[in-house]
Amino acid sequence: MSGCSKPHEAEKAAARAAMEAGRWAGADRYAPADFAEARKLWVASEALVNEKKYQEAKQGYIEAKIAFEKATDAVEAGKRAMIPEAAAAVAALEEGWRNLEVIVKRAEHKMEKKKLWEADLKNFLEDLKAAKEMVNTDPAEAKEKAGQLSRFIDTYGEYFKRLTTNPGKSPATRKKAGARED
Repeated sequence: MSGCSKPHEAEKAAARAAMEAGRWAGADRYAPADFAEARKLWVASEALVNEKKYQEAKQGYIEAKIAFEKATDAVEAGKRAMIPEAAAAVAALEEGWRNLEVIVKRAEHKMEKKKLWEADLKNFLEDLKAAKEMVNTDPAEAKEKAGQLSRFIDTYGEYFKRLTTNPGKSPATRKKAGARED
């Protein structure tokens, strides 16, 4: 029987193809509950194969394939549902950027590492533009990118606020002064 395939092999291959198609389509991001359910069926079928219960595994792979196809079919609806969240995340990021710009204008002249700021700013603005462009095509990625970019706003916001809180001294000068500050 070494040349013969087991009775479940064709169904396993079809389920694997449906799983890969689902991943490629983004079912793991846009239809995560359906995709997770399909994965459970896949894992259960794999366990049945290990137990040499090939007929049960064959049926499990058939069910997994159907579940992966259902998850793939749900991707577009999942994307549409996530667009408002992504748009809100990007809008909040843009608002944060506008607020940071106001602080930067007041403190930019006190910066010690202006080239670093300019490089980070250039990258931030490019990534912000990319996030805005992704809102309708890949809202999950846009939302994730907005989360990452908000750390830029937070980090530089704190930095520039420190520059403006003690107008006479830069953060490095204040650090050197140590305990002598009142």
